[in-house]
Amino acid sequence: MSNQHEHSNKTVVSVEGMKKLEEKLLYLSTIRRAEVAEQIAVARGFGDLSENAEYDEAKNEQSRLEAEIIDLENTIRTALVIDDTDVSTDKVNIGTTVRVYDDELKEETEYTIVGARESDPMNNLISNESPMGAALLGKKKGQTVKVHAPGGLVTLKIKEIKAKK
Repeated sequence: MSNQHEHSNKTVVSVEGMKKLEEKLLYLSTIRRAEVAEQIAVARGFGDLSENAEYDEAKNEQSRLEAEIIDLENTIRTALVIDDTDVSTDKVNIGTTVRVYDDELKEETEYTIVGARESDPMNNLISNESPMGAALLGKKKGQTVKVHAPGGLVTLKIKEIKAKK
């Protein structure tokens, strides 16, 4: 397996994103685990386990929780953390904020390219795996990209690339 391929399987996160993942893991593995254990104990007190919906639901919740904890642990262990100070602004990359001009809307917008786990399109944080993020990645100032968006083809001209705010 080549290194290039290995790199593409990694989750990419910013330093800030990693902190959020670690905080979520801590919350799930302490507080949430205790809450679910209590739900199970309470449900067990409702008697016959063979027809105890609360017990089944609590056990299902426990399975979901454990799966999420394992997923988070794996992500944290294998994630590629991008330090904002290391980000090069000669081309669009994860951790850069890119100002683009939309030909259709005749307006400029700024997007910050982030790893998939940090995307928040409502706040213009777009994933490197989204159609727009993928189209912009690796492009330089002055280049034009065409993106197949849900509303049709969008043409964006890159006006500026800077380190994430």
